[in-house]
Amino acid sequence: MNISMTRIQAILMKDYKEFSRNYAVSVMVLMPLVMAFFINKSGSTTIAAYFITINIAFSMVTAYVQCCLIAEEKEKNTLRSLMLSPASLSDILIGKSLFVLILTMVVVALTIYIVGYSPANLFILAITLILSTVFYIAIGTLCGLFAKTVMEGSLIILPVIFIFPFGPSALAFSSNFPILKIAEWLPSSQLVLLAESLEGTYTTMDVIIPIATIIAWSLVAWIVTGFIYKKRMVD
Repeated sequence: MNISMTRIQAILMKDYKEFSRNYAVSVMVLMPLVMAFFINKSGSTTIAAYFITINIAFSMVTAYVQCCLIAEEKEKNTLRSLMLSPASLSDILIGKSLFVLILTMVVVALTIYIVGYSPANLFILAITLILSTVFYIAIGTLCGLFAKTVMEGSLIILPVIFIFPFGPSALAFSSNFPILKIAEWLPSSQLVLLAESLEGTYTTMDVIIPIATIIAWSLVAWIVTGFIYKKRMVD
């Protein structure tokens, strides 16, 4: 695998500058933080309440920002130039993802701090949060590849914003609507199930199943993203 750190760093800095100039995109960073503040003031101390803000951070920051950055590249016709440059597929995908990865980790950490959540096992939870970030970056990249403008990207990403963060909430209605049980296998739901297991006595399978599920989602998402990306190169 041919990876150039110089090219990755250049793409990272380019994304940072575009993000800082686009206030319509950068303001989304504040959404989960504001929600975390209100949840903290409400006095809610349930795992489900904590992870509403965390899952919203993944959709509104990770997926949304990544989608808009890719869409902006397409709108300015700079993504095609990047595809045809000496930068490899790995350079581009890593470079385009690294900024959002760092941004997500900062926002999620601040969200956890604001809501007052103290994980029982920070190490396992941190690994799962990073894996979840990788998945949402893939979804954001995929949506961005289908969008032609930032405005179009903002619309395409809406299903992700509405479906994934509220997967755990849908499970509360699964007894009346059995079809909603499928929401249990969403990455957001698996993240909540893992966090709830860590608060008590948990088994190895309680940890392995959620992590394996999120990894499976990530692999599928990145495989599809890589396929669409290569198709766009010869489009």
